[in-house]
Amino acid sequence: MRSVVVQILRSSKLLRNSTRLGVSFFQSRGFSIFGNETSCFRSKFRDKWRSQYVWNFPRSFGSPATTEASSSDGLTLERISASNWVIYDENESDWRSHAAAIAQSLHLIKKRLRWKTLIPKLQELSKELNDPELWNDPQHAGKVSREHGSIMGKIKEFNGYEKELFEHIDMIKLAREENDAVMEAESMDALLAMRKLLKEKEIEALLARDEDSCSCFIEVQGGAGGTESMDWASMVMQMYKKWAELRGYSVTVIDEMPGEIAGIKRATIRVDGEYAFGYAKTEVGAHRLVRISPFDSNKRRHTSFASVAVTPIRGDEFSHFQINESDLRIERFRAGGAGGQHVNTTESAVRITHIPTGISASCQNERSQHQNKASAMAVLQSRLDQHGMNHQAEKNAVHKQSLTSINFGSQIRSYVLHPYRMVKDHRTDYEVSDPDFVLQGNLDGFMLSSLSANMDTGDDDEPCEGA
Repeated sequence: MRSVVVQILRSSKLLRNSTRLGVSFFQSRGFSIFGNETSCFRSKFRDKWRSQYVWNFPRSFGSPATTEASSSDGLTLERISASNWVIYDENESDWRSHAAAIAQSLHLIKKRLRWKTLIPKLQELSKELNDPELWNDPQHAGKVSREHGSIMGKIKEFNGYEKELFEHIDMIKLAREENDAVMEAESMDALLAMRKLLKEKEIEALLARDEDSCSCFIEVQGGAGGTESMDWASMVMQMYKKWAELRGYSVTVIDEMPGEIAGIKRATIRVDGEYAFGYAKTEVGAHRLVRISPFDSNKRRHTSFASVAVTPIRGDEFSHFQINESDLRIERFRAGGAGGQHVNTTESAVRITHIPTGISASCQNERSQHQNKASAMAVLQSRLDQHGMNHQAEKNAVHKQSLTSINFGSQIRSYVLHPYRMVKDHRTDYEVSDPDFVLQGNLDGFMLSSLSANMDTGDDDEPCEGA
């Protein structure tokens, strides 16, 4: 009987970490996990174990979309939240504190995932997958299948955390009844580890949109102000390069138009890495600099602006804006700026314009005209994809507030170097008193505060805000 029970437990979430919690627990009581039937539970432990876990197993195998996890005595996430248990520091060994913190994280993750919209969407996709005519269009079928799998994965993962929480709580209660300090300490450590893990999952839930995981293009353009703004645009671009390096992303310069005296008029870089767009999309808008200008002989204070645009690089699994060759105007010209013997002597630079929308992209950093054309086409495709998404969003009043216009009257952040020193985000009021620290690429605080502000306001049913 015991070997059957433990084999069932091994397949459940309860003994997911069997070597640490489950196996050591049984072996410490003097019997092997798959031993002969002659060994048995001690009567008191056996009765409690059967009543609390074995007979309640069917509850754990229900649908992830409909089953509500609970402890053996009926404790649920809602009851934990309603209990108003005090959340202490992580160092405090209080299971109620850990449970309350975990429940708080789970509620926040649920909100950020737009849980109320996930279940109906899953049912809709499941119905579509059962349609025998679906695979007549393999591309659409693949998209539906991937979306269904993604949503199902999120639901199963969340429900798994719920069940794990109550399993640890049950183990702690049982250990106290059995006066088993070792098992109680192990379960307490498991709760603490889960509490820390879910803090990381809170951040991941901020990047739940499909395109958030994509790489991206970041374009910086100087605003009004001549040389001062061009120099500021160059500083902003260097800031993003350093941010990308700090996160382990790779950076490729696609296009760069230097200023006449200093800085850049415009530049575009490609940032490759997981969730590059998810983080960088919060930077869209105008960035304002206040400082004593190094280009002013009278040492007067100047205000400069630079605008930032971010577009995702969507993979083959995403639908793309259809580009017709007849809609393109391709111009070739000589590359500007510093170059070698070949770069500035041939028309290797390429500018491609999509005539119906007026959107263009250029590249002059490669030595070959064909390479420049391929890079320019990749940038143009990304911009047209984003243009198509924004055009669709404009038709829906719900999404209008999430569209960010790039103009100098809507600066998202101010970098003040004189008369005081501070960087402040005007959307979230997040601020840092060391501008040099921020300009060295330490932007995660600003990005996370912006993501949190966008995701955690409003009802669960509202769509996510983005760039």
